[in-house]
Amino acid sequence: MKNRKQTIIEKALDINLDLAWYGTFAEIGAGQEVARQFFQAGKASQTVALTISAYDMTFSDVIYGKEKTGRYVCQSRVEKMLEKEYSKLILRLNEARGKKTCFFSFADTVATSQNKSHGWMGVRFQHAPQAEPSEVVLHVRLLDKQRLLQQENLAKLGVNLIHCAFYKRKTGTTFLDDLFDQIKEDSVSVDVIYFKGPAFKDYNDTEINVDLLSRGWNEGLFIDENGLAQNPSDAFYGKNLLVQRAYFNPLTKTHLDVTERGVKHFESEFKLKSADTMAIFEFTMNNRLKNETLCTEEALQKVAMLSALKKNILITRFSLFYELKQYARLFTDKPFGIVTSARHLEKLFDEKFYFDLNGGLLEGMSKLLGRFSRLYIYPHKTEEICILTKSFFPQKAVKNIYTHFIENKMIQDIAGCDDIAEFVHSEDIIKMQKSKNSAWKKYVPDEVIKVMSKGR
Repeated sequence: MKNRKQTIIEKALDINLDLAWYGTFAEIGAGQEVARQFFQAGKASQTVALTISAYDMTFSDVIYGKEKTGRYVCQSRVEKMLEKEYSKLILRLNEARGKKTCFFSFADTVATSQNKSHGWMGVRFQHAPQAEPSEVVLHVRLLDKQRLLQQENLAKLGVNLIHCAFYKRKTGTTFLDDLFDQIKEDSVSVDVIYFKGPAFKDYNDTEINVDLLSRGWNEGLFIDENGLAQNPSDAFYGKNLLVQRAYFNPLTKTHLDVTERGVKHFESEFKLKSADTMAIFEFTMNNRLKNETLCTEEALQKVAMLSALKKNILITRFSLFYELKQYARLFTDKPFGIVTSARHLEKLFDEKFYFDLNGGLLEGMSKLLGRFSRLYIYPHKTEEICILTKSFFPQKAVKNIYTHFIENKMIQDIAGCDDIAEFVHSEDIIKMQKSKNSAWKKYVPDEVIKVMSKGR
């Protein structure tokens, strides 16, 4: 019995019985699921100053102001809610009980449906009486098909979030250890989580978000060119995406040329504006080809190298190319392309990687390629060979499938053998380093070398 985990209701009761905490709950959409847990736990009058649910857009706009984008389930909305409710608490109650009370405001704005349920939630709080406020905010996608299950998981996540902020914030690791307590795997996906304020002064958002991904509570993490974790539904919205999928350990000058040529080809084919196109460097935590799983520290090493070059980064848990495309389609229906080395064609058209699909390789490739999605191939060139789409010959059983996608220009070369120098892969750099061949430095950008010299 000593090791029995607390239920969600018991966690809410913990807070209700702790006279240090007093605050408000503001929830838009999906019912007042989080506040309800505190009322059901009992002693809510010791914790809850106010609950509010502004479902109507006009009422919501009057209270929190209009959203320029017209989107009510967004980060700016939940932050306005937290600020408004927290400010009212301080204004009305600080003089009477501020010396002994830690004030807080919780807010969420959520849209539920059978196909695409998601929301923002957060808590702003004082970690000590009269302290400057701290804040934690996250974006969640609710993956269950039934709305009741979505609402239940929303309630659990909300209570856990508050409980962690109050009692489990010593480190980012202890925070994440408890954030998903009582929540089943594959029922929620937290795309991004942010921390700020004195209670989280030792937290590193990037490290915590990568750890979140490695724990399996997310499918992908987007880090922008400034090195900041971002919500993909906002970052990818309305964008044409060109993704280079590679190992990047370390990143080489060839990788930069691959993306540069890929973007030019992509924009030319679909007649796209550069301002609407985003180039992304993607790597996976679960590399089936190499039969390895990256740890958090290894992923952070790659992030440091790519961030030094001001590149957009996507870290995923996807082994297969089509899974990456399906993930991108959650956020944008604009043209999408993957650019990669020609040496990946052999594995890409290997049937054994598609046994989990009823339609096998044909189904996998159909999910990857289509009217507005492409696979761009950069030549794999060495001193001995140069592989292009025309010089790759798949197994007889899948030859017709390969021919179909080539003839319909869904798989295209983006350069010829005479257009490029030799392809220098990450493995080539590692081999040179192991043999103490200093020539490797001429194949790696100076910014990356600086990161590597610092131990990352």
